[in-house]
Amino acid sequence: MKIQDSVAFVTGSNRGLGLAFVHALKERGARKIYAASREPSVASLTGVIPVRLDVTDPQQIAAAVEAAGDVSLLVNNAGIALGKSVLAAGAVEAARAELETNLFGPLQTSRAFAPVLARNGGGAIINVLSVLSWLSLPQVATYGVSKSAAWSLTNALRAELRVQGTQVVAVHVGFMDTDMARGVAGTKARPEDVAAQSLAALETGELEVLADAIAHQVKRGLSSAVYLTAQGPS
Repeated sequence: MKIQDSVAFVTGSNRGLGLAFVHALKERGARKIYAASREPSVASLTGVIPVRLDVTDPQQIAAAVEAAGDVSLLVNNAGIALGKSVLAAGAVEAARAELETNLFGPLQTSRAFAPVLARNGGGAIINVLSVLSWLSLPQVATYGVSKSAAWSLTNALRAELRVQGTQVVAVHVGFMDTDMARGVAGTKARPEDVAAQSLAALETGELEVLADAIAHQVKRGLSSAVYLTAQGPS
């Protein structure tokens, strides 16, 4: 699909990658952008409409769909990371919370917007995932579980929505220069670059975006013993 004159709905849009998507969509000529977050704070921009949305709240999702019946692109960006190993205290609670937002959130929004996308010509869904969809790191293991599940969801959505002409794009990225990775040392991708790559891939019909060097490295090593033993990239 083309971004020019499209109508987009972006979750988790108040900062980081979500806000970068809003600006990238604006720059590429989107006609209207619904900027959704739990506490809308997007600065006033022509064609950008703040929407209050907690992706774990079915009633708020239903209200958002009712208000945004012209959407042709859904960007499932909202996510949380609580940083727990599976054996840490509070791991079960953390995993449940991360699954609610990172898996059931995009499941619910995608199901709710699917008929809207169908009515508007098929459109597309972008799901923001992670290299941790493929790789388990002990310090953020529960987050990885949620992103692995979200990757499987993305593949399922792509298969089921193909019949209505909806393109489903998976975006895999390592660490980004956002609040979520503030305490992580090392090279980080710029949210602006990830958003730009994702929209470019959408326009050329790609189904997967490897947004940084880490994503490329992890994808190449999926079948190696290094990844199977969860030691991470060398």
